[in-house]
Amino acid sequence: MGCRARTSSSELLRVVAEVARVGPVVVPDPRRRQPGRGAWLHPDPGCLRLAERRRAFPRALRAPGALDTSAVQAHLSAGQPRPVAHDMTDAGSVPRQATEGKQVDPS
Repeated sequence: MGCRARTSSSELLRVVAEVARVGPVVVPDPRRRQPGRGAWLHPDPGCLRLAERRRAFPRALRAPGALDTSAVQAHLSAGQPRPVAHDMTDAGSVPRQATEGKQVDPS
């Protein structure tokens, strides 16, 4: 969102808007499980600053007015680990490395 550079989704942090007592806030969603419209951001404070300067959060999350991004800033400054993409097969249960080299006769 901030730098607008394209990259794989495993390298990005998902953020969502939540309604709090003081108004709408942007919160990190590292597990990518929270409901609602999400936006994707590089887990870099510089990219967050660019997104704030461009006022990208209200547009991307379709929320009226300004959004508080202090929760995302705290998440990035805490050095939370980035989500890791696992190399899985279509079944999603066995790593590809375990299935390579086996051939099955289709007849």
